[in-house]
Amino acid sequence: MSSRPPIIINRLDAERLQRLIDDASDKDLFVAEALEEELERGEVIDPEEIPEDVVSMNSRVQFTDLTRNRQMIRTLVYPHALATTEDGISVMAPVGAGLIGLRIGDVIDWPLPDGHEVQLRVDAIFWQPEREKQFHR
Repeated sequence: MSSRPPIIINRLDAERLQRLIDDASDKDLFVAEALEEELERGEVIDPEEIPEDVVSMNSRVQFTDLTRNRQMIRTLVYPHALATTEDGISVMAPVGAGLIGLRIGDVIDWPLPDGHEVQLRVDAIFWQPEREKQFHR
């Protein structure tokens, strides 16, 4: 993997993500292992300390898939919230897992289950729970 910028993760998100990883089914194992690597290398801090330009869980993010030259706006959610989030992308989806902890402007090379990589860039964060003082969301 060529490029992985430093990441920052909300402590509560990290705990919830670790539970998802621990309970991952065989079909989610690839993403779970990649996500666990991110948790291990990330700086984990209290929710109140998360900078406003960091993608945390439930953030509404504009990002570009530079590999396919495609810009999207999605809300990064836990799998159980997908059904109730119109523009949701699961953190257990390959692209969703690659977004957690990135800052606006960061670019990451992220592995896909088929052996290819996708290059993602965070362009904007339209909504972030921590910025709105929703620290336990």
